Parts: sequence; structure tokens; C-alpha cells
Amino acid sequence: MLVDVTNHAVDRYRQRVRGTLDARTEIAARVSRGYDAGRVDAGPKGEVLVRDRQLPGLIFVCREEDGRLVVITLWEDDDAAARVPKRFTDALRPDDHHVA
Repeated sequence: MLVDVTNHAVDRYRQRVRGTLDARTEIAARVSRGYDAGRVDAGPKGEVLVRDRQLPGLIFVCREEDGRLVVITLWEDDDAAARVPKRFTDALRPDDHHVA
């Protein structure tokens, strides 16, 4: 499955998972591995939710478009196990227009 990644998903990955120079490629690889391993669920609004194989709490929110997956955003379903707790990224909101 071909995987595309939005800029928003790249920003969220860098904030929530890890800073990296090649986040887009890293996300695409993680989504592909999760998808190939069958770690896929349907979201409540028709999204495709792909759970990461390395970090089981990390969920990539995708949509199917023209035979490919487009990664829209991501979240961690267990904030206690998150690499960057939500309270830190929430603190950025007033100052950073990219954090929504």
C-alpha cells in the first residue's frame, strides 16, 4: 500500500514521538509495517486507524484516497505511556499556531 503523509502528521510526529529530520519517510514506513501486520481498525468517521508495531499506543489516523493511505494525524491512546506527555504539547498551544 502506498502511503502519503500530510504536513500536519509530520508536525504531530515531531512533537509527540520524536524529533527527526526525515519524519515523513519514518511515518510512511511505520504505517506500512502496521498495515502489513494487520494492525488496522476502522475509525468512527470512516478513517483507517493504523496502530504502530513498535509503540502500540501510537495510532496513525489515515484516509483511503485513490488506492493509497494518506496519514492525516496521529495520537497516543495512553498519555501515561506517551514519550512526550500531552501537558507539554498543550503548553505550546498559546504560542504556536501550528499546534491545534
